[in-house]
This record gives sequence, structure tokens and C-alpha cells, in this order.
Amino acid sequence: MIIIDGHNLLHAIKKGEDAQTISETQLCRVISRYLKLTGEKGEIIFDGTGPADKSGFDNISNLEVLFSGRNSDTDTVIEDKIRADTAPKRLAIVSSDRRLRKAAQVRKATAVKSEVFWAGLEKQLSRKRPAEEPAAKREGLSESETRQWLKFFNLEQ
Repeated sequence: MIIIDGHNLLHAIKKGEDAQTISETQLCRVISRYLKLTGEKGEIIFDGTGPADKSGFDNISNLEVLFSGRNSDTDTVIEDKIRADTAPKRLAIVSSDRRLRKAAQVRKATAVKSEVFWAGLEKQLSRKRPAEEPAAKREGLSESETRQWLKFFNLEQ
């Protein structure tokens, strides 16, 4: 399970080499593609209550999108999740925040700086994937197609 400090990652992206401007929903969709590709599940937590219309976060697979609310902050929510997890060694915390990295370290969870995570994500998503084999390759020719080819090459039986 990957737990991501959303605004911390957005900040890292904005100050990175490519200095991209990306919205919360765009970020979530990119992370979802990455998680689907790697077979991981994740949570991303943003400060505050988020936009009034959260429909942009619908249909995002492998990633649960959370907001810390008015009375809390992302760091506290993530720290609580780290403390409550029964298998913290299987957690990866994505944040450049020292407080969260320390909390992860105490519970033996993996801590990944936001810049490092984003670079790895971009690298993974930019890899060329082999084209999927057409189903016909496994199924072979139909009987009528076989007859047509035999006839075409004058090999009729």
C-alpha cells in the first residue's frame, strides 16, 4: 500500500526539472495509471475539504482519494494511518516532509521522497509496452479461412 501526501507531491512536481502545473484530479489519474501498471493500491490525502464537486475523482481505480478535513491536516492523517496499520513494513509513504518520513521510519515502513517517487512514476509510465497479441494468433484460422488460403495457393486437398 502506498500512502501519498498529495500537496507535498504537487509541490515537488511544480519545483522539479520539468516544472509542470498539474491539478489534484490530473495527479490522481496519473497515479492511478501507475498503480494499475504496477499492481499496487494506494491512498492520496490532500489538506482541507477539497473541491465542492468531487466528481472529478470518480472512477479512479487502485487509488483512494481522501481529504484531511477542516479540523486536521494531511500529516496528522498519514501519521495516524501509519500508527494504525497492522503491517507497516508493507507501507510506502510518499512525502518529503521530515515528520512523515520519521513516523514511517519508526514503524519500519518505507519512506520515499516525493521527487524520487514522481521520477520513478514518470519513468515507469514512459516505458514502451509490447503490443498485445491479437486473439486470432492464439485461436488460429477458421475452417473457411483455411480453405481460402489453400485455394489461393492451389493446395486444395
